[in-house]
Amino acid sequence: MKLLWAPWRHEYVKKAAKEEDCFFCVLAGKKEGLDSLILAKGKYCFTVMNKYPYNPGHLLIAPYKHTSSIHELDSRTWEEIRMMLIKCIESLNSTLKPDGFNIGINIGRAAGAGVIGHIHLHVVPRWNGDTNFMSTLADTKVISASLASIYKLLSKKMRERR
Repeated sequence: MKLLWAPWRHEYVKKAAKEEDCFFCVLAGKKEGLDSLILAKGKYCFTVMNKYPYNPGHLLIAPYKHTSSIHELDSRTWEEIRMMLIKCIESLNSTLKPDGFNIGINIGRAAGAGVIGHIHLHVVPRWNGDTNFMSTLADTKVISASLASIYKLLSKKMRERR
């Protein structure tokens, strides 16, 4: 069994536990742009870059509805999340060219959810060999590109064929 260890996430989890306002709900009222890191907004959900990425290009798709339950999201919301996911994968494939993806929803703190009150989908691009001695031995994650540079690459692709 391989162990995925992400000790750098501890600072994020500590910060998220202290936040009183849901940052997804705050972001929902903002416009697309580098300041918000929102790449795309739909009628029922939006896509934002993760400020604390596991890897470059780590995206989050969140419904506008504040809920911790997948059962409270209607079929229109799920369909738009699905279409947004496809757009994210197409955009990441054409710009960052990952070798694969991790896609998932963490429901509850025990499952690793940093934001337990607002369901969201993680889209994490992966590359062969993207874990190395830095994360394993030095307790450091190397993110090879800035959020701003990745945002500029992805925002153009996310806006195509809307």
